[in-house]
Amino acid sequence: MKLVLLCLFAVCCYSLAQTTTTNRPNTSLQKRKLEEALRQLNEVKQRQQHYEETLNAPENIEDCCCLSALQCFKANMQVHFNVTEGKEKKLYNSLKNHLTVINLSFVSLQPTCQNCYLHPKVKAQEFFNRLESLIQRGITKLNN
Repeated sequence: MKLVLLCLFAVCCYSLAQTTTTNRPNTSLQKRKLEEALRQLNEVKQRQQHYEETLNAPENIEDCCCLSALQCFKANMQVHFNVTEGKEKKLYNSLKNHLTVINLSFVSLQPTCQNCYLHPKVKAQEFFNRLESLIQRGITKLNN
């Protein structure tokens, strides 16, 4: 009986130690998530190449404003595209995923970041190009 309790105690201690050392997901998993979002973005970009409306899109994004920019891209997608089905839904869910958010949180959200509606309006293809640039920045940070 003592041996069983000792084994259970050891397993509990081991699992507790594992949780405290793995607060941040490993970089290969993070990188795969961003690459998945990039693939989904390219599919959506192909589908929406004739979309004529303009959307607010952050440009020249500083590291401290990456999370704010991501939120802006998500908000615009939600308003302008049907994010409840198809490839747009997959991309939107990838952008909402906690791994994507973690990867683009280089520095905490700064109050100096421009509000989404103040960013210049651009055509859909430029919007997607800027989102692609943001995702690639996250991948580059993980590679360094």
